[in-house]
Amino acid sequence: MKKVKKDKDEQKGNQAGKEPRNRGQVLTTKQKWVVLGFITMIFIYVTAVSVVTYLLTDFAYHNIFHIELPALLVQLINAMLGFIFCFFSMFLFSRIFNPERNVYEPILEAINKISKGNFNVGLDEKQAEHNGIWGELTKSVNNMATELNKMETMRREFISNVSHEIQTPLTSIKGFAQALQSDTLSPVERKHYLEIIEVESTRLSRIAENLLKLASLEARSVKFEPKPYRLDRQIRRLVLACEPQWSGKDIDMDVVLNEVEVTADEDLLSQVWLNLIHNSLKFTPEGGRICLELHDKAEIIEFSIRDSGIGISEEAQSHIFERFYKADISRTNSNGGSGLGLSIAHEIVEMHRGRIKVASQPGQGATFQVYLPNAVTVN
Repeated sequence: MKKVKKDKDEQKGNQAGKEPRNRGQVLTTKQKWVVLGFITMIFIYVTAVSVVTYLLTDFAYHNIFHIELPALLVQLINAMLGFIFCFFSMFLFSRIFNPERNVYEPILEAINKISKGNFNVGLDEKQAEHNGIWGELTKSVNNMATELNKMETMRREFISNVSHEIQTPLTSIKGFAQALQSDTLSPVERKHYLEIIEVESTRLSRIAENLLKLASLEARSVKFEPKPYRLDRQIRRLVLACEPQWSGKDIDMDVVLNEVEVTADEDLLSQVWLNLIHNSLKFTPEGGRICLELHDKAEIIEFSIRDSGIGISEEAQSHIFERFYKADISRTNSNGGSGLGLSIAHEIVEMHRGRIKVASQPGQGATFQVYLPNAVTVN
């Protein structure tokens, strides 16, 4: 039995060894024909160029210059001119009949522009779509230019927004500091100006703190320590901590918090709830109503906060979680907002693998909903 098995293995090995040799012989034969054909074409081409060069020089010697040169010199001149003629003719042929030339040259030009900071480039994808890898490269360059252009626009808007937000309190501080130098101010006026400077300084400090916090969240460099705790108790404590604000505006707080335990970062989520509560308190008029609800639905925890405030337009809802975006600029500025609170809340919720959304109509209040998994693990 062992001998039979050995014979079969040897037979399989021989068959396996024969197949590559057969394939190699066929491939080698094809290569030989290709090389032979290439050499034949080169020979014919060089011969044709040599003949044309000889005819042209012979015509020039006898009909234009009327001179007789030694045979060796004639051969050297013909060889040199033939070589030059071959080189330039092949170069022109490759430039004219290369179908990919009109594709890769615009790509290289576009990449050169992008490297210099010009992202307003667009390549014709229809022209390159039938050129294999060049078509894919054309689409990639267009996508890269589009994304870089978006990032550049966001960078400029961010710098503009930061400059505006910082410039506003600095202007107030500078103006009232100059006013304090006057000797005609009464003690009451002086105290009032100092209070304004203190408020604006606090606002400036809060903007810087929120910027650093947002940058840390986006870079995922913030300390993230999820642990189990009672989410309903946390939200209830924060609502009670905000009692001076909602009682001062005579706002009716309707709180329905089911008993929910979550595994998450308690400190980070407290910023989410505080931002949402302060946002609702800010835009809800006196005598209004705010409803908070917390429910545990299978594997998802749902939190919602609904107010009877001024509402948010449909256009503003698509930008509400962007940095420095303000749906109502005059109203937000009067309340000291910087447009970073909801951006921070959005980043924290995403860090917990959840999602946050808004639903609203102008004049009918706004509803923010947060969906979180029951347990979040560290990546």
